[in-house]
Amino acid sequence: MSADTSFALPLLDLRRLDGDAATRAGFLAELRAAARDVGFFYLAGHGVDPALEAAVVAEANRFFALPDADKLAVQMVHSPHFRGYNRAGQELTRGQQDWREQFDIHAEREPWPQTPGAPAWTRLQGPNQWPAAQPGLRTALLAWQAALTQVAIRVVSAFAEALEQSPDALAAIYDGSPNQTMKIIRYPGRDAAESDQGVGAHKDSGLLTLLLQDAVGGLQVQGRDGWIDAVPVPGTFVVNIGELLELASNGYLRATVHRVVSPKGRDRLSVAFFLGARLDATVPVLTLPPHLAAEATGPTADPDNPLFRNVGENYLKGRLRSHPDVAQRHHADLLQPAATP
Repeated sequence: MSADTSFALPLLDLRRLDGDAATRAGFLAELRAAARDVGFFYLAGHGVDPALEAAVVAEANRFFALPDADKLAVQMVHSPHFRGYNRAGQELTRGQQDWREQFDIHAEREPWPQTPGAPAWTRLQGPNQWPAAQPGLRTALLAWQAALTQVAIRVVSAFAEALEQSPDALAAIYDGSPNQTMKIIRYPGRDAAESDQGVGAHKDSGLLTLLLQDAVGGLQVQGRDGWIDAVPVPGTFVVNIGELLELASNGYLRATVHRVVSPKGRDRLSVAFFLGARLDATVPVLTLPPHLAAEATGPTADPDNPLFRNVGENYLKGRLRSHPDVAQRHHADLLQPAATP
């Protein structure tokens, strides 16, 4: 069975990795092509329990139905580690408001000691906030985080093989304490007169993203000839390449620009999981074989979004930019002073 090309994006079945040598080789070739050509694909056969998926979706809907007071009690601005709830319009993409409400969690870890001289990015690690009114949310989201971490690491290992590397070629930058970020997201339905920016055009900053969509469309991927609709496909995740894989492959793999258009007249729910490298890691450049290296022309240069191989520095840059209220309250010393006339 080869990749399904009846959709606008390729559909790959992860079970083919467990097939015979020819099946496995075919999967790896199609995985490399999907990541090289568009940077997005659907992933079927991932093995995540449908009952867990149903529990996560149910808990996400319960959270967004909570009274405002319960959600605001865990508002992100209370967390120096950028975890918690944001009302629609509080997160920015390239300076513009995203019209979505969301709840962010990361791995549950103790804060790094803030000793003199500690790198600023060490402030990112710390506990999540959880709503007291909904204890089931923590159980469901941490179980989802654990399950998708396993899937994402398997896909990253497959990418290494697809680039003719050892499966563990990148393991050193995520083993032990990968950067695990996830969001439950509600895009409120809009009327025709309102902005359609659910989330503005951007690239993801980690290694890999796995997105669970409901039946309402809106995700769009920037292709060579315009925007491609990533229509919902039941039983799959939408997978896309993050900037760290683009860096590690010297630009062979593509971190692709994408956006979400707010739905008209009905809400949209999604659950996004982002696998990143450890905050204390430095992204290596893989030594590709000559026939692949010839097509690796370096990561995309964007003066508005410089990329750093230091993972913590790269991630902190994005958090400060996307959440100015948290930055101002907890990290004002890291912000550049306004220019004087």
